[in-house]
Amino acid sequence: MHFSKRKFLALVLSIAPALACAQSTTDQQQQPDQSQTQAPTTQPPQQRAEVLRAAQARVRARRKLRVQQIIQDTYSHKYETYFGGGYLRFRPGSSLQKINESNWNIGVTDYVRGKLGVTADFRGYYGTTYTNVNEFQVFAPSISQYSFMAGPQARFYESQHWAWSGNVLVGVGHGNFGTGTGGLPPTLIGLYPDGNSVNLSVGASLDYNLGPGLAIRLTPNYLMTDYGSELQHNLGFNAGIVYRFGRQ
Repeated sequence: MHFSKRKFLALVLSIAPALACAQSTTDQQQQPDQSQTQAPTTQPPQQRAEVLRAAQARVRARRKLRVQQIIQDTYSHKYETYFGGGYLRFRPGSSLQKINESNWNIGVTDYVRGKLGVTADFRGYYGTTYTNVNEFQVFAPSISQYSFMAGPQARFYESQHWAWSGNVLVGVGHGNFGTGTGGLPPTLIGLYPDGNSVNLSVGASLDYNLGPGLAIRLTPNYLMTDYGSELQHNLGFNAGIVYRFGRQ
């Protein structure tokens, strides 16, 4: 029995180092690798700012190129046509008050050289006059005028959304001042006589682009006429749609 105890003790002493080594190995495996769990080294603030500025510069450059391409696509069309309506303040007779006239307007422009083009313009104006008291009992006859003009047009400003242009148009107009008098000569109630007139129009257009080929246009303008051998200085505006085509 005493021999068995010594044998058992010797066995324990022989396997104790192996158990200690195995436990140490297990602890090392369970302990996280400090080199793997160590937080990455952070960049200095100045370096981060440089990286951010470089990224912003690339974004701005791409945006600028995209805007330049849109502008090129928009204003590289050779032709544009426009149509719409408008308003004119007109004096139908030298002794009569000014009246409000509504109108339609249509035209086409050929940009023959860059931003310089030639425009042909057609308009029709309609209104009701207010004559003085007269023995013929004609107090509110309707009148109309038509104009056919052409001239240079220039685009002064181009951007992605907005454009400015101007034109000077010269041509001939025809006034119908006796159509609402029931056959009475219009001069008897203070209106100008029916006839033709030299027309001169000066306008400045503002375009808002809906796309490369489509825009909304507002054109304040001055229209000079000479019905009845007198000059009429009329102010008004046209508004409508512009369609561009014939990309070069």
